[in-house]
Amino acid sequence: MVRAEGVEATEFPDLANRFQVMSVPQTVINAGAGMVIGAVPEQNLLAELMRAMN
Repeated sequence: MVRAEGVEATEFPDLANRFQVMSVPQTVINAGAGMVIGAVPEQNLLAELMRAMN
């Protein structure tokens, strides 16, 4: 099960600073346990999700 939320970094600068968002898109997994910067292939995103869950 995966829950995802989209946040506009320019509208929520405190949240963007909290997770050190420097580029868009940036995917933060489990409050920083994992992170993907840029548009990546599905396999790369899945691999980072799995890594962050361990």
